[in-house]
Order: sequence, then structure tokens, then C-alpha cells
Amino acid sequence: MADPTFSSLLILATAYGQGPLGVAEERISPGDLVAEAYERLAPEDQLSLKSFAATTLPSARPETREAATPGSLSLSQSSASQLLAGEGNIIGGDFSLDVPTVENGNPAIRVFSLPNPQPGQLLNLTWTSFGLGVERLIRQIKNLGRRLDADACFGINEAGLVMATFLASAQFGRCPIGYLKCIKNRDDIALDEASSYPALRQAPTIVLCDFEVKHANVVGFITNQLRHRYPGAEIYFAVFGAMTKDPRLEVADFDDLTGAGIMRAADFAAVFIAATMSPPGIEPPLELR
Repeated sequence: MADPTFSSLLILATAYGQGPLGVAEERISPGDLVAEAYERLAPEDQLSLKSFAATTLPSARPETREAATPGSLSLSQSSASQLLAGEGNIIGGDFSLDVPTVENGNPAIRVFSLPNPQPGQLLNLTWTSFGLGVERLIRQIKNLGRRLDADACFGINEAGLVMATFLASAQFGRCPIGYLKCIKNRDDIALDEASSYPALRQAPTIVLCDFEVKHANVVGFITNQLRHRYPGAEIYFAVFGAMTKDPRLEVADFDDLTGAGIMRAADFAAVFIAATMSPPGIEPPLELR
């Protein structure tokens, strides 16, 4: 007999799969709701999911239906690129990069590139590509090689704070969130009084989130401040975009990143990177347009 929770998912997907008005362009299948738990479903529930996906996509081509079945719940690289290109950003190649990590940890992370169709101009990200980057960071954290339990997530400036909020909620059981507001001038960096520091245990585990890493040693300054305030802290670094030293975004080595020396000097327990980018950088989708 099928799990009643599973039956509820079928009802939700059928009733609300196209939004409250029934006019959304993208359907939600029950498979999307249980992607990570699919392999633990009962065999009859797995069969029901496949049958449901096939019958609710009548206009799809056979190959599209196959891609939508629970056996391949995650978007392929090509379909993800097409989706995001339609939202305003082009997502480039997906590649593997070895980064500094914990002892006996997994150094290989999967990174995507963010080609800029207008060289010399800041690349404005859409919420879709921003969400893809956050999902990529979560996946890297899960594949660290050991369980990472954070005592707090800290965000550098507003975009980093948004990242920290998503990570704390989705990956770290809604752990405390800190906010680090930087004041930058030509020769110095300081922290604004609006910064927020949660009370933490001795020698806490901290995940530090930043939107991008370029030339300025912001993360080095921030890391020193955190270690001064939280002695013995083990700090992990999650960054959305890392700039490369040349136009080729699919780098072969961590040291091909502009901020590689900065990140190494900060002595992070591990580094997580969602995407590579070219100068002058990227802009978060925080302003209504």
C-alpha cells in the first residue's frame, strides 16, 4: 500500500502544479518534491511517479518525457543552460575543479562558468542563475566527504547575507546567521556597526558566504575579524563567483583564479565555489527591475 504522504504529494502536484491560477508555464511534478528521497520510496510509488510524469506531459517529445522521469530528476547541463539563457543569463560549461578542503575530504567540486556577452560590463544575474549557484554550493557541501554541521552562517554584505540565509535554512538546520557589512575606501576596509554577531559556542564552526572573489583581500580581513571574535573558529568559505586570471573561464587549476592566493592565505577549512566569472564581475539580483 502506498504511503499516505506520497498520495498527498500526488494531490498537491495535480492541484497546484501550475500555480494558484493554473496558468504557470512550468509544471511541478511529485518527483520534483521528493527528488532526494526517490531511491527510498517503495517500488510501487516509484512506478506511480514514472506513470504520473508520462501522463502529465502530453505535449512533450519522448526524449523530454524520459528526462522528466524520477530516474533523472536533476536537469541536464544542456537543459539547465537553455532554461537560464531564457531568463537572461548564459550558463557556460560545467567542469571539475580541485579546491582546498578538509583532511581526507573530497577536493573535487563541480563548477559552472558565467560567460559575459558584454565584455567590460558587469554581468547582472537573474534570480534563476542565482538560485542555481546556491544549489551548486549546497551540493558541494553535501559532497565534502564528511558531514558539515555549522554553528553559524555569516554573509558578507547583502548578497552574502542572502546566500547565508538560504544555506542556513536548506543545509544547516536554520543555524544562527551573522551579517558583516563592509565599508570600503581606496586604501582600507572596515566593518560597519550594523554588522551582527550571534552568540556562539567556544571554537565554533562557521560558514562564511561572499558573492564574489576578485583582487581585493576582503575575505582575508573578514576572516581575521571572525577569528579574533570567535577564537579557535573553524571557517569554511562559500563564494558564488570567482574571477579567473584570463578570459578562459573553465580553468584547470585552483591557482588560475584571481583570488586563489587570498583564499589560501585565509586558511579556510574548505572552499566552495559555484561559478567562475570574467572581469569586471557580477551583480546580484537584489534590485527590482
